Amino acid sequence: MKNLAAMMKSASQMQQKMADMQAELESATVEGQAGAGLVRITLSGKGEMKSIKIDPKIIDPADAAMLADLIMAAHADAKRKAEAVAAEAMQKAAGGMQLPEGFKLPF
Repeated sequence: MKNLAAMMKSASQMQQKMADMQAELESATVEGQAGAGLVRITLSGKGEMKSIKIDPKIIDPADAAMLADLIMAAHADAKRKAEAVAAEAMQKAAGGMQLPEGFKLPF
């Protein structure tokens, strides 16, 4: 029975660490950029878009496709950074325990 009690305590601690990690990710922000910083997108650590900043000098109605490409590139940059923040938080929450390759958080 001691093993079961220890396992339950460990599971409870892991659950608390996961809740703390979720809160940390919610408050974290990352910024992705494209076009040498002319387009910037800010995401939360969970990947929720918080803001888009576009330098007015690149707004050309005749070339909307270029602006769209820059927005997509900035978003991809921010998303990679958010995923890195989430992976780091997960490693901290797991206490250094190696997770299976390809393991994704449920968000």
